[in-house]
Amino acid sequence: LYCQHYLIDTDTRKIRSNTLYFALKGENFNGNIFAIEALKKGASYSIVDEKEYVTSSKIILVDDVLSTLQELASLHRTTLNIPIIGLTGSNGKTTTKELINAVLSTQYKTTATIGNLNNHIGVPLTLLSMTPSTEIGIVEMGANHPKEIDLLCSIAKPDFGYITNFGKAHLEGFGSLEGVIAAKSELYTYLKATQKTVLVNTDDKIQVLKTSEMKTVFFDASMKLIEANPYVKVAFGQDSISTNLIGGYNYSNIAAAITFGISFKIDHKNIKNSLESYIPANNRSQVLTTKNKNTLILDAYNANPTSMIAALDSFSLINSKNKMVILGDMFELGLESQKEHQSISDYCTVLNLKSVILVGKLFNKTKSDHLKLVSFDALKQHLTNTNITGCQILIKGSRGMALERVTAYL
Repeated sequence: LYCQHYLIDTDTRKIRSNTLYFALKGENFNGNIFAIEALKKGASYSIVDEKEYVTSSKIILVDDVLSTLQELASLHRTTLNIPIIGLTGSNGKTTTKELINAVLSTQYKTTATIGNLNNHIGVPLTLLSMTPSTEIGIVEMGANHPKEIDLLCSIAKPDFGYITNFGKAHLEGFGSLEGVIAAKSELYTYLKATQKTVLVNTDDKIQVLKTSEMKTVFFDASMKLIEANPYVKVAFGQDSISTNLIGGYNYSNIAAAITFGISFKIDHKNIKNSLESYIPANNRSQVLTTKNKNTLILDAYNANPTSMIAALDSFSLINSKNKMVILGDMFELGLESQKEHQSISDYCTVLNLKSVILVGKLFNKTKSDHLKLVSFDALKQHLTNTNITGCQILIKGSRGMALERVTAYL
């Protein structure tokens, strides 16, 4: 059946003609209820796991819709005679995925994870979106608990893998940095067992150690970071690549894309042009200019202690006398939460950042001389009453803080 239907939908608000509708369930929704609606909107079949909703010959009953979706994706993967790149890591997954896709798509028909649909649902949907015309697949894999990467590898069966880094993200689920390393390294375990290839950042000692007995490709030796003030410029062979990405922390993301490009024999000019034309979006290292001549470095998609420090390090090197930092709470840090927020507050002092605003209940409990505001509403009021002009402003916080809203008040 699935060979006749390359479209898969899980949301009846976005049903396409001739699609298979999978009635997924969650804590606050039950897709089974919409099985008939999906058919009326053009779905060829609806897949459900509650018998009472089987009211048509085009509604198929299975034991568990999610498991069926995952098994179907795994089966579909076996029919795809193409290389698949699997990506995970604590920070930079989505940016790295987008950069690799930009490079490889210059010469290949690629299918990559859309946005950050990188979990136990997103990965199957990505695989099932790959058609006979797809030549390379790029699959982002996210996790906040052990064994999730292991599951995603069993579905995606990557031929190449890359871990961007190991950082203090999702400590609530992983327990510690050691837990993060163990969980992300499940990608290495799969690649080693299947004798596949891993890309290694040779500047990362953990990556080098973990992959010492594996089939490896290392970052190309001709690459190096030239500058990040604020845009990243990278040496590549006898040439240089001037990107629209900010922050030295993006160097490794760019280097990974270049190295994958070399591995897949992408023309040097195509690598350079694709990286120079890539524009970051979705609150990931975006640079915006306001009416008051403020330059906003908007990195508000997500945050954890590791990415916070990297962003602050890079921002501190920007040559400007008028700078400001607006940081929002970091979530999912478990028992380490207050300690990590205090460390970030202290680090702002160490970097001698003069104008720092800490926003949220967690940052509000820290001890420092920085301005602390307990909520976004308090931040909004402060910015409304303050005339800020001609300032370089770093804005970073966890997704739940939605700090991109500050652009309206700057």
